[in-house]
Amino acid sequence: MTKPVAREPQRRNARSNRARILATARRELGRNPDTTLEELAQAAGVVRRTLFGHFPGRAALLEALAEEASEVLRGAVAAGAERIGPAEPAERALAYFMMLMWPVGDRYRLLLALARRDLGEERVAEILAPARAEATAILERGQRDGVFPAHLPPAVLSVGLEAMTVALLEQVNAGALEDDGTRVAIAQLITAGVPERRARSVVADVAPTVPAEAVPAE
Repeated sequence: MTKPVAREPQRRNARSNRARILATARRELGRNPDTTLEELAQAAGVVRRTLFGHFPGRAALLEALAEEASEVLRGAVAAGAERIGPAEPAERALAYFMMLMWPVGDRYRLLLALARRDLGEERVAEILAPARAEATAILERGQRDGVFPAHLPPAVLSVGLEAMTVALLEQVNAGALEDDGTRVAIAQLITAGVPERRARSVVADVAPTVPAEAVPAE
């Protein structure tokens, strides 16, 4: 009698190849957005057929990276929501949230530009929606409590802060900015209406409490 073929090692190998391809794509596309799939296969140490077996084209690869980014972002937002209770002052909550999001944005900063070009603005907005909703809720609470001035509606201000974050990530891409998230958090608080001295004090107090596990290890 013929023994059944053990498929679990094959599945593990396939999952390993897929993860390695995605990690390589994130790294290589960060260096050169025009890297070809053939070059990515070589850099990942797989044959072209293996890469195309997982990702039949550039759009499929970018969509997989987009879904990975979306999953990591949702996890970071959920972690932040657990740690930021309703009793936390809104200015501290916003600083904490922004510093928690920065490593995620830093890891996927090139993807944002590529996704806009290859997948469209709607897909990017879909990826960023959980973070935008959480920021809006914090801003809304802060305006209600008088922590932030109501110079803009919370939803509008949230979009503005998001655009600022993306713009600052692009400056990281260009080599004009290096930041662990603290300077960006200060800038976000100031934009939300917190005086500069107070913004610096809040971020200095919050920074040591922000965990480093928002972005999982490779």
